[in-house]
Amino acid sequence: MRQPVLELKRLSVCYGVVEAVHEVDLVVQPGEIVTVIGPNGAGKSTLLCAAMGLLPSRGEIWVEGKHIRCPTVHALVECGAGLVPERRELFGEMSVEDNLLLGGFSRWWSGTRDQIACREEVYAIFPRLLERRTQRASTLSGGERQMLAVGRALMAKPKLLMLDEPSLGLAPNIVREVLQVVVRLRAHGVSILLVEQNARAALAVADRAYVLEMGKVVLTGKSSDLASDPRIIETYLGIGARKVQ
Repeated sequence: MRQPVLELKRLSVCYGVVEAVHEVDLVVQPGEIVTVIGPNGAGKSTLLCAAMGLLPSRGEIWVEGKHIRCPTVHALVECGAGLVPERRELFGEMSVEDNLLLGGFSRWWSGTRDQIACREEVYAIFPRLLERRTQRASTLSGGERQMLAVGRALMAKPKLLMLDEPSLGLAPNIVREVLQVVVRLRAHGVSILLVEQNARAALAVADRAYVLEMGKVVLTGKSSDLASDPRIIETYLGIGARKVQ
């Protein structure tokens, strides 16, 4: 039996004396898209940052059956995890192509010289980036910048990709396009942990979901089940969704 790509056990995160995430248990299986939804301030992004080693935490982080005893970004990247942060954090004055090549730096540093092949794989997933390859990142549209941020993370050949609010600031049609790409990544052997405030969009693409409120998991299950749960409809999907149900 294959080990989970990611397993969080009783993960807690504190900002000083304030506990932002409280003993969260979460699992991402190989080939799964798992989403974490919840209101603003629920601790979703904090959970993701801790899982990627960007924030100190208590509890355990396991990647493919390996306990990451000192969770740092470097350790998580070495184990095959990648993060697309909420703010995307692109190098605006650099070209699309150079941003992508920087995403493969960790593999180059470890002695793997396959950055050109990886770049071509990214262009195959995002043909628009190929068209824009010589443009500065700062000149791209919001959807294109999100694609570039995902493509840059893919340059490290992650087994697990963590996405923090990929729909933020995007028009609804661009949100659908970006999330369709997320679904296609599964065919490239990438498991997804998706943190998203747009519950409707997240539940539509994910296999399973966790609902986070006040730093605690209050509901979990198949996304299709949660999408029809009256509590989720009332709180996250709105009156219109309830009528559709």
